Parts: sequence; structure tokens; C-alpha cells
Amino acid sequence: MPGNLLRMHPKPPIALTVAGSDSSSGAGVQADLKTFAAHGVYGVCAVTAVVAEIPGRVTGYEPMDAMLLNRQLHTVRSGFTIGAAKTGMLANAELAAATAAFFASHADIPVVVDPVMVASSGDSLVDDEAVAVYRTKLLPLAALATPNLAEARAMLERDIDSLDSMDEAAREWFEAFGTPVVVKGGHLDTGDRAAAVDVFWDGESLAHFSAERVPGVDTHGTGCTFSAAVAANLARGRGLSESVERAKRYITAALRQSYRWTSPEPITALNHFPEGVS
Repeated sequence: MPGNLLRMHPKPPIALTVAGSDSSSGAGVQADLKTFAAHGVYGVCAVTAVVAEIPGRVTGYEPMDAMLLNRQLHTVRSGFTIGAAKTGMLANAELAAATAAFFASHADIPVVVDPVMVASSGDSLVDDEAVAVYRTKLLPLAALATPNLAEARAMLERDIDSLDSMDEAAREWFEAFGTPVVVKGGHLDTGDRAAAVDVFWDGESLAHFSAERVPGVDTHGTGCTFSAAVAANLARGRGLSESVERAKRYITAALRQSYRWTSPEPITALNHFPEGVS
């Protein structure tokens, strides 16, 4: 082979996603891998479930066997030096426990925990036993948790209906689980409909990350994409607050530049390779 046909390129950082497979590729593992690629990060994965869905509708899902998930995780780790990871859909207690055990034994990997409980369509994606494992085993291992309002309400068992209560919830989350958190306010119904505000608390400093709302976009995968973007930035060696800030800019651009189809039915999907975002 002529030497000019084979070029050695710098090795990119590596990030791992532990999540469900989405047949529409707008959420789950597929969205995470696209997000990693958009950030110049090589993505590896461990699939927790196969989900039949399109934006707005889940028609069924089948969880992975926990032993096979465990094999995926340890096999990938044996071949790759993982700079950061994120978790998504962990449909049952066995999958959540296997994931927690893996990260407990690999504490050098910073993991972003997106506590996926309900799809954007409203369909439940976890059982009660899995929620208990999140509380006691997985969340305490997180470098960052990224609950949306519904997930924060469920985990903290409290109302969150204002920016002030989001601040309080972020502090309560840290006290409950001992890990930094971003409480995502994209669905907060307040008088200020122009801004979507996320609240970050790391035990020392509180920060609000605000972006202009993108009207008319009804899709799924925003939470998956945001948490994957945080993990990608961590894999690139950036600090936690900067990673959150960059992820906020990225998800806003992905929404603003989203794709829309009208046939055979109206579909909107995130653009995971938006222009103008570094």
C-alpha cells in the first residue's frame, strides 16, 4: 500500500454512553454517539434496551439482559481508556445495579447521570425498583446529575414551580446524593417564556445557565443530548461548570437548527451537528 494512503491522525478522547437504543436516532445511544462525534470525541457504548420509538411516540421496548450489559461495559473498558461517561435509560433495577457496580469499580471515570424516567412522549421508561437503585447506588457516584423538572420532583418528592424553587431543589439534591447537579428548567412554566434556565449547584457555587427558548420545536432527545455534551466536554479535559455551559450552548443550537419532516407524518428531530458551535 502506498504510504500516502495511510495517515496517522491524533487520537481523540473517548466517551462512553450507557443507554437505550432509539430506532429514530434522535435520543438514546444514537443521539449520544452523534453528540460525541460533534465534539470531536470517539464514542463507545453499552446498550441497555432496544426502544421502538419516534419523536412523540414509544410503541415498546425490551430491556437488555443485565449480564450482557455487564459484559459490554467491561469489554469496552478493557480496550479503551474512557475519559468520561454518561448514563441514560436504565429500565430496571438489574440494569441500574449493573451500571452502578461498573462505575463503582472504575471510579476514575467521571460519569454524568441523566436519570431518565419518562420519555418526552410521556411513556414511563423505568420501574420503581430501578428508581430505588438510582437513589442508593448510582446517583452518589455521579460527577454530575442532569434531572429535568419531572425527574427532580420525583426524586426529591417536592414541588418545583419557580426559579427560586429550582435553586432550592438543586441544593436539596446535593444534600441528598452528595453530587453536583443541573436542574433543567426547559419545561418551567413561568411568566418569562423567552428564556430557558438551568440551575447548576456543585456544593459551593450556584449558577444559572440561560438561553433563549426555541419556539415551535416538539421533539425528543434533548436530555440525552445535553448530558452527552457535558460528558464529551469532560472527556476533553474541561471543568464541570465550563462543560455545562458549553453543553447548554450546544443543545440550544441543536434545537434552533432542528430538522423537520411532514411526510408520512410531522416529525421534528434535533440537529446534532449544528453550525456555529465550538
